This record gives sequence, structure tokens and C-alpha cells, in this order.
Amino acid sequence: MTKASPDIEKLAAQRLAADEARIDRTTGTGPRRTNVTLGTAWRSFWRHPSPWMISTFLLGSVVARVLVGGGSWWELVIPAALVALFPLIEWVIHVFVLHWRPRRLGPVEVDSLLARKHREHHADPRDVPLVFIPWPALVWLLPAYVVVALLAMPSLPSALSLLVSVHAIKLGYEWTHYLVHSDYRPRSRWFRSVWRNHRLHHYKNEHYWFAVTTAGTADRLLGTYPDPASVPTSPTVKRLHATEDTERGTVAS
Repeated sequence: MTKASPDIEKLAAQRLAADEARIDRTTGTGPRRTNVTLGTAWRSFWRHPSPWMISTFLLGSVVARVLVGGGSWWELVIPAALVALFPLIEWVIHVFVLHWRPRRLGPVEVDSLLARKHREHHADPRDVPLVFIPWPALVWLLPAYVVVALLAMPSLPSALSLLVSVHAIKLGYEWTHYLVHSDYRPRSRWFRSVWRNHRLHHYKNEHYWFAVTTAGTADRLLGTYPDPASVPTSPTVKRLHATEDTERGTVAS
């Protein structure tokens, strides 16, 4: 792997410094932003539509599961399996759905809302609404989960157990991703590692560190968890799918 040029490394440093300076000007909290508590972040989290939409389906799934009753002990495997597999699921979605490169099939351009919004998220990681799953996508995704669960599982109780697990994990993903991009500073060892991992993805190189809720799990398994010192800073980390020449021309102008 070739070493990035000094100009590109300087550009990355300028981007990060400008981003941090803008945070300070916007929030008025100073360079360390130490007054942003977990409670403040939590209250801010609920000012956006995505958490409410997901939690509504989560609550509905829990109530339905309690009312239906019955079921079997093996349903306990469902949440355990989803938690174990989620780093891989998250990696696959991030790489193949969110980082989808627009393609043309004849006269039609294939480019989903999720991919477009994710490119906007990379362009400005501090734009809070772009941190969340777009609500127009959730309008069809959340009902689709219900249909898939009912078709995939052998019984209604097991389908509802699956839905409770899926919606709980999805809400956990939204909270973690929001917290990483918020002004809250990491304190626990786990959150520090997740915070650092995701910042490397946004400020160092968009081709690595795809996990959001974990660090060193799926990325390590699938070869996208390199030593940051060995990876060149990408000139297109904020302009996904742009060529280096295009990025350099934009910077020069």
C-alpha cells in the first residue's frame, strides 16, 4: 500500500481541525466539550423521528408477544444469535448498501435513498439528522421486517420474538451511532474503542473500519481493521466514490 502524499495528510488534518473548530463555535462548549453529559445526549437523541419510529414498533412487538403467550425455550436463541451475528450483518449493510456506488442499468440509475443519504453523511459527519436511518426508509423497512418475520419463522410467537430482537438491536444501533457523532466524550473502554474506530472511518479512510457498534470484530475478521499508521489518508473520505483527481481539483479550486 502506498503512503499518502504530504498534501493529502495535511488536508486530512485540516479537515479534522476545521470540524472540531465548528463544533466549538456551534456548541460553545470549548475544545473538550466536557459539559455534554450522557443525559443531555439521550434527551437530544429523542428529538429525531427515527428513535420514535423504531421504539413504537419495538413496543408493539413486546405487547403482542406478551398477549400471544406460548412459545418455546429455543426462542431464547433468537436474540443471542442476532447479537452474535450483528457485527457481520452491520458490516455487510455498511459495505454493500450504504457504500453502494451508483450504477446505470440502461436508462435507469440504481442509487438507493440509503446510499445517497450515507454519502451526505460522509460529506458532513456533524450534520445530526444524517446520522440517523432516514425516516422515509423506515416507513417501508419496519413493516417489511414484520412481513419477513411472519414468513420466515415457524410460529407466531417465534416471529414476534424475532421482531422484538430486531427492533431492540436496531434502536441500540441508532443510539450508538448517534452517540459516536455527538459531542459526548467517550469514557468507558468499550465506547472509546467504538468512537475511535468510527472516527477513523470518517476521517482517515472510508475503505476500512466499517463496524459501528463494535470495534475489531467483523472488521478484523474480514480484513478491514488495519493498523491506522499503515493506511494512507484517503482524499475521498468525505466524497465517496470521487476519484483522487476530482478531489484534488476540488481542493485546488
